[in-house]
Amino acid sequence: MEAVILARIQFAALIGFHFLFPPTTFGLTLVMLVIESLYLATGREIYKTISQFLAKVLGLVFAVGVASGIVMEFSFGTNWGEYSKIVGNIFGPLLAAEGILAFFLESVFIGVILFGRNRVHKAVYWLSIVLVFLAAHMSGFWIIVANSWMQTPAGYTMENGRAVLTDFAAAVWNPSTIVRFVHTTVAGWLTGAFFTGAIAAYFLIKKRFADEARILFITSMSVVMLTGVVQLFTGHAHSVQVGKTQPAKMAAFEGLWESTDAAPLTLFGLPDEKNEKTHLAISLPRMLSFLIYGDFSTRVAGLKEFDKGKRPPVMLPFASYHIMIVIGMYLFAFALLTGLLMLLRKLTAYVWYLWAAMLSFIVPHIANQTGWIAAEVGRQPWVVYDVLLTKNAVSLNVPAWQIAASLIMIFGVELFLLGIFIIVLRNIIAKGMNTTTAGY
Repeated sequence: MEAVILARIQFAALIGFHFLFPPTTFGLTLVMLVIESLYLATGREIYKTISQFLAKVLGLVFAVGVASGIVMEFSFGTNWGEYSKIVGNIFGPLLAAEGILAFFLESVFIGVILFGRNRVHKAVYWLSIVLVFLAAHMSGFWIIVANSWMQTPAGYTMENGRAVLTDFAAAVWNPSTIVRFVHTTVAGWLTGAFFTGAIAAYFLIKKRFADEARILFITSMSVVMLTGVVQLFTGHAHSVQVGKTQPAKMAAFEGLWESTDAAPLTLFGLPDEKNEKTHLAISLPRMLSFLIYGDFSTRVAGLKEFDKGKRPPVMLPFASYHIMIVIGMYLFAFALLTGLLMLLRKLTAYVWYLWAAMLSFIVPHIANQTGWIAAEVGRQPWVVYDVLLTKNAVSLNVPAWQIAASLIMIFGVELFLLGIFIIVLRNIIAKGMNTTTAGY
């Protein structure tokens, strides 16, 4: 197997595993902030107990997230040396901003959360949660900026074969930054809220810590209800951006081969790259044109409009994109059901709903992963869209066998970290929310 393919597989393994944790942190810190705010406002010990329990979970998620993220950044210098050489002048400052402005802030105040409950005033403790919440999102913002620049580069010029930053603001606020950050942030809130909701649902099903679990479940499902609805609209906005700035990617998402006026929206199909057609296509006439451009007759570019050597693969982005959309519709329906049960004051009354909430914690993760796969594979063959081909970004002096060997090692390390995460999380949940075990 070629070095570039192995390097891509390795990076996918690194970031795919790491991407389990930052979105969880987004939603977990949001739920924790709500609970701690209730404690600050009311002084009721039950909120303090819940917050202390969530602090343990946050510490675990943060630790594994950091461990998995550090290795990922080293891979830029090992497997992607040419990428670092050509665009490092732009990519480096963005990663540095994430580390200096966000990660250090998050690391310091998560220490207060984990070890300062009985050492600082409750207002200071609340402020620490606020700062960790903001720092986690700031960290996510700079990573999103870096990825968005690779998708829709701006604020640079090419000099002697290297990208040189000419306008930092333009690079940061490139055409896809805002919509991608909003979409990813809402996805994170949804992911983390389902995670805490699943834990609370487990306690309710097992009839443990009923009062605390009920509060945590209602808080978590309130976030799920709101974000599940909002995410449908942020996803649509993101698709509009892709359609206008990366037309080849959108054509791959839709399995659209011919440039078409009044283009249909493909609900199902089997793309055939060899024969350049999509078999068994089920489509809504004219809807793709309408959803992207707000007009039923606007022309949408098809894959045949682009050189074969500069088209993305079709099957994987097509499948990933459609799986993500199906999951998005499920989450939207779940959010509406949650809202209905809240109106009826029956949110914790039905065991079937508790089971559904508990088992659904994995669903946002699948949406996150498939959405990321669609976005990244859909950008191919470019690593920086219309600027740098992926095959030209890989390190020249790293042989394939070394990448393969390190890939095997990385899989082993990730399995180890995942095992540790599951064991420790299970232990935290087993101990539960007893006030005697909640503090540090």
